[in-house]
Amino acid sequence: MFASGAEITMFADTGASGVARHRHPAWKVVLSIGGRVEVDRYGGRPVVAPGVVVPPQLAHTCRATSAFVALFVDPWLLCPGPGVTRLDEPAVRRILAALGGVDAHGPRERPDFTEARAELTAVAGAGHVPDPRVLHALRRSVAPGSLDAVAADVGLSAPRLRALVRASVGIPLVRLRQWARLRTAVACLPDGSAAAAAAAGFADQPHLIRVARDLTGRTPASLRRPPPR
Repeated sequence: MFASGAEITMFADTGASGVARHRHPAWKVVLSIGGRVEVDRYGGRPVVAPGVVVPPQLAHTCRATSAFVALFVDPWLLCPGPGVTRLDEPAVRRILAALGGVDAHGPRERPDFTEARAELTAVAGAGHVPDPRVLHALRRSVAPGSLDAVAADVGLSAPRLRALVRASVGIPLVRLRQWARLRTAVACLPDGSAAAAAAAGFADQPHLIRVARDLTGRTPASLRRPPPR
């Protein structure tokens, strides 16, 4: 199951699953449904818990032993942390309940991201609101046009905008733009991978696949249930 809101994107799977090494530019919150989540950070002991919060830009692999829900949260919404945070079973249950509840297979079809954000903030702490020019640049990430045009919208040069985003969010603008386009592409996948790539501004389907593997450790097709035949 895939669902995307303005600030949170959700992927849920009905069984155990694992992903290859990757670095995502968002907070990732993985909530097991009756099992455990294991995060391997390379160079340290694996973190094993009912749920985890993985900070942006941390290279890692991730595995769930049961059905699970993964929430990808915009990087400025939660309080910065140095490493992976363990979530105990009560915290996992509260976040899942805030989404609208789950059964053994996952969440309901229309998750409540507003309530989930409030619960995540209570667990992890609130982040800070970026410079309005940064938010504008990120909203324009999937729109047609060059970075120069986006920068001109807010009265900056492209290098100055990149520096502002890095200082405000802590993540390179190029990766945030890739992330925004990937979310759009996955939402379009029922129309076909090639069409999804074009709709989201990727050069071609292989480009989309490379970015998906780099940011999520998965292929785009594995993030979205195929359409019924």
